[in-house]
Amino acid sequence: MVSAVFHSPTQATLDAKSAAKPGATAPAQPNPASTPSTKPSYDWPALGMKVFPPLIGIALLIGIWTLLTMKSTTFPTPAATFAEAVKVFSDPFYSKGPNDQGIGWNILFSLERVAVGFGMAALVGIPLGFMIGRFEVLSRMVSPLISLLRPVSPLAWLPIGLLVFKAANPAAIWTIFICSIWPMIINTAVGVQRVPADYLNVARVLNLSEWKVFTKILFPAVLPYMLTGVRLSVSTAWLVIVAAEMLTGGVGIGFWVWDEWNNLNVQHILIAIFVIGVVGLLLEQLLVTVAKRFTYDDL
Repeated sequence: MVSAVFHSPTQATLDAKSAAKPGATAPAQPNPASTPSTKPSYDWPALGMKVFPPLIGIALLIGIWTLLTMKSTTFPTPAATFAEAVKVFSDPFYSKGPNDQGIGWNILFSLERVAVGFGMAALVGIPLGFMIGRFEVLSRMVSPLISLLRPVSPLAWLPIGLLVFKAANPAAIWTIFICSIWPMIINTAVGVQRVPADYLNVARVLNLSEWKVFTKILFPAVLPYMLTGVRLSVSTAWLVIVAAEMLTGGVGIGFWVWDEWNNLNVQHILIAIFVIGVVGLLLEQLLVTVAKRFTYDDL
């Protein structure tokens, strides 16, 4: 016995038939603008885990600071430091002579020295790292020198700069250069050495030029190592400039700290410590953002 199965016409079939009749109009379609849009719901627990722990840490630090300075007559309280910070940042770009300028000018002058010294280190360190990693003979020649010079304290290089350049500003830039070049050299060389040998063997089989090997094989593979070295170098450069400016004088956040110590203004020293930390954090986050967004696919 064969049973017949009957299908009821769907709404789409009826609409198609009615539209096929002469003089018939197509059924009205729903307006997308009138349909309610579903907005993505935020992951509030994840957002809370990102926001609240840092706030709790900062609050804990301020609480401990407050407890330790409640009865102190020499160390300022958080409230007094905050009130002084409001005064300092109310006019950050005043200028009353070469040794009396606002904190804004001091930060900008320090960043300028860091940019020059760090830029010179990048122009020299990254190509040198590629060559050291690419050529084994050069690596064996230079690696002992790097291992010998890299642990030297930044302040040990400052007198050499003063002796050679006879001026404080070039000496500070020299100190930044010589101290921030090592992470870029080492990380770039390690990245080149870790490129799989099969890649280079294929390049030899295809008879690729050295430029093609660099742009198509080495650079994409070494880019993460290189950016890590750049991040470490910029942190080192910002750390070194503060110490160098304390000894060389002039305008800069390091000199500002030392000058305020000579004036026994502890509140300004604490403000400078906070500013140094914030600027260093911003530089680090800027390079992290670049490292995340700059990929070989963008080249």
